[in-house]
Amino acid sequence: MNVKVELDNDCPDHWVPTIGDMEKWLNQASTRLADPPSSASLSLSIRIVDESESASLNSRYRGKDQPTNVLSFACELPDAVSGSLDTVPLGDLAICAPIVDNEARQQRKSLESHWAHLLTHGFLHLNGYQHDSDNEAETMEAVEIGIMESLGFSNPYVAN
Repeated sequence: MNVKVELDNDCPDHWVPTIGDMEKWLNQASTRLADPPSSASLSLSIRIVDESESASLNSRYRGKDQPTNVLSFACELPDAVSGSLDTVPLGDLAICAPIVDNEARQQRKSLESHWAHLLTHGFLHLNGYQHDSDNEAETMEAVEIGIMESLGFSNPYVAN
């Protein structure tokens, strides 16, 4: 499977991984999916946002009036449309760079590791993983931990 990233960075003053790193991480994540998409080529749009935009999106789509680290918006196209595209769009991620920076610092993680984890987390949501129940959370976290280890990063749920 091949995952292509389209990046829109509205926070140029914050460190953000390269598109190449993002694609490498997401391609590795795609090999760990329990139910991989049938397409050999997927696309994903990633928008890097500030706290204000994150709060606005989180309020509008989740009813939570505060910014958050990552939001996932799945793309649902009719088969007739998706079948005619070169890549199948999975959806969009909105990642709040200032929150990623703050969380990495508070959790004593490298920015690279935290970005890899949040991209993986959002990617799993776009592929149907949820954490609404304890069982779903355990499953999703186990997949995230496996992906992170395969990328050479430590368990994102263990404090450093």
